[in-house]
Amino acid sequence: MTRAEQIAANLARVRDRIAVAARTAGRPPEAIRLLAVSKKMPADDVRAAMAAGQRAFGENYAQELRDKAALLAADPTLPAPPEWHFIGPLQGNKVKYIAGKTALVHSVDSPALLDAIEARGAPQACLVQVNVAGEASKKGVAPADLPALLDRFAAAKNVRCQGLMLIPPRGDARPHFAALRALRDREATVARPNVDLRDLSMGMTDDLEVAIAEGATIVRVGTAIFGPRPHTSNT
Repeated sequence: MTRAEQIAANLARVRDRIAVAARTAGRPPEAIRLLAVSKKMPADDVRAAMAAGQRAFGENYAQELRDKAALLAADPTLPAPPEWHFIGPLQGNKVKYIAGKTALVHSVDSPALLDAIEARGAPQACLVQVNVAGEASKKGVAPADLPALLDRFAAAKNVRCQGLMLIPPRGDARPHFAALRALRDREATVARPNVDLRDLSMGMTDDLEVAIAEGATIVRVGTAIFGPRPHTSNT
């Protein structure tokens, strides 16, 4: 089996998992979007996934996304460029590679980062990353600080918030997924301009079924599609 055939087969298995999990949760499978996490993987892997029908891809590193996007945008064999999502920690000095150039930034975690994206002057959809568990090693706004950050989105001109994102601690992720959904449901009752909390980005290779049961609308899957990456954790 070629590398492209293996990626296509892996994608089919992941899509089947999503469909089964959605139906088990009483949800339509089309309500969940699959984001193929292509960080540290070559452009040929993205091409193979696109040939198998995948459109949306997630990257963790700003300059890697910039370079990969430029390479594939110039590829005449592709009917359309990929839909890029940025899912990793984003430093202010790297915002120029991302803002206005991605479909969705999943990892806004502070007023300073929101302001840096806003200052680029380009429309940009974002998610707020929430550190539900309060882990010191993880990025994300504290749940208590989420309303103030959403209020800041409401005052922005270029950025908008369309949901929340979570990277849970290792172990049982269900309570953290449930907590994020509860936060979303609470804040969705507050009318704010530029804020429409329709998306929950949560769930990866090992826990996508649990995330879907708890309301995920985007699952971020890398290892089950592309295999393990050197020196990175599973996604």
